[in-house]
Amino acid sequence: MARPSLRKPALFRPFESPASENSEVFKAVRRFLLMGLVALVIVTTPVAFWIWSEAEHHALQNSKQATEHLASNVVGPLLDEEVLAGNPTAVERLDERLRPWMGDTSVFEIKLWDKDGRIVYSDDLKLIGQKFGLPHEAAEVLAGGLVPPNLEMQKDEVNTPNAAPEELVEVYVPVIAPDGQKLVFEAYYDDDEVRAEQSAVLFGMAPPFLLALGVLQLAQLFPAVRLARRIQAHEAARSRLLRRAIEASELERQRIARDLHDEVIQELSGLSYVLESEERHGPEAQRALFGDARRILQDNVRSLRAMTTELYPPDLNRLGLNGALARLGDPLEERGISLELELPPECELDRDRAALFYRVAREALANTAKHSKAATAQLRLSQDGNRAEIRIHDDGCGFDQSLGSPEGHFGLRIMEDTIGEAGGTLQVMSAPGRGTTVIARFGAENDAIVRGIPQPVS
Repeated sequence: MARPSLRKPALFRPFESPASENSEVFKAVRRFLLMGLVALVIVTTPVAFWIWSEAEHHALQNSKQATEHLASNVVGPLLDEEVLAGNPTAVERLDERLRPWMGDTSVFEIKLWDKDGRIVYSDDLKLIGQKFGLPHEAAEVLAGGLVPPNLEMQKDEVNTPNAAPEELVEVYVPVIAPDGQKLVFEAYYDDDEVRAEQSAVLFGMAPPFLLALGVLQLAQLFPAVRLARRIQAHEAARSRLLRRAIEASELERQRIARDLHDEVIQELSGLSYVLESEERHGPEAQRALFGDARRILQDNVRSLRAMTTELYPPDLNRLGLNGALARLGDPLEERGISLELELPPECELDRDRAALFYRVAREALANTAKHSKAATAQLRLSQDGNRAEIRIHDDGCGFDQSLGSPEGHFGLRIMEDTIGEAGGTLQVMSAPGRGTTVIARFGAENDAIVRGIPQPVS
């Protein structure tokens, strides 16, 4: 038997390389930054809305304070009996005092209501003295309530009922006449100042807020990179240990096969020749005994040779995975089991995965030959990019998985752990009378484990 070749094939790839390590760290950093950006957007969006709302509230309060100042210091002292009675001269005097406010500020409209719904004063002079339904906000102010200013779409039902609504600031404040009568001062402001103050506050607070979050993100980046490198180094070391364990296992199997072939099998073969000679030339009474002993010995030698073949697989470097898998049908044919192969024309698996796939197929088909009582078996190998799968199915007796794996499947249980450590999955499915299916997979989601980056294994 030829000694094993330890030369690495052209398709062999080490479990990791400095370039792949740097690439994986770069991908991890990129994912970290992307998630940080997403978190930044998630955090800043509600904060921006909150700042915008608070700035609007502040601007509205400023409008209310300006209205209260106008009502208390300008309108209130001029509300004498003549103005309240609607005297044109007195109303004109009040109008002269209020007109500058209409021109120099953003006051859009002014009305002064009494408790009966009569307009005591308005910037539209033709409305003065007319009665309308008292707005509910005005009624609430007259009742002593506090009506907050609001910014909304307004439609002037009194002045221009057919005009399109527009966004205005609406403010209602009480005003006390010198005679103690309580009236309601209603003012509307253009929304431009409110929006301008909102923008100023938002853009004033946004840069330091975003800068603080950015600094926090960068402060977390460096520990994250160090942690990614530590995890990668740990996984790379684990992968190297796994590969060395697989290689050591193969070398030990080859050593055992070589010792059996070179020593035990050779000596037993020599003994079979001695027995054959005694069967031919020995005493007549003992020839049958020597013949039976020779046949038993030759059966044992054949069994040992089969064991050495299982222990020492074909040279994957020389035959390739397809060729090695095709040879697995020979022991099945000796037992009357036909093997159907479905192999791709080319299989670009690295040496480690090819060896694991071969060991899974060998173990599964060995169980088929020994325990399944099957008539046919199928072996299918498929590959799509980084995804690879080998599937072995037989039409044998199967077994009840709820009772655990039979003794003959102990090797598959070991292979399940080995493939799991290498970043793949192995699944055994069986039922009484329905045969057994063994599936081993390596996929794109498992590549990072093989290269030293932890990922969940499905």
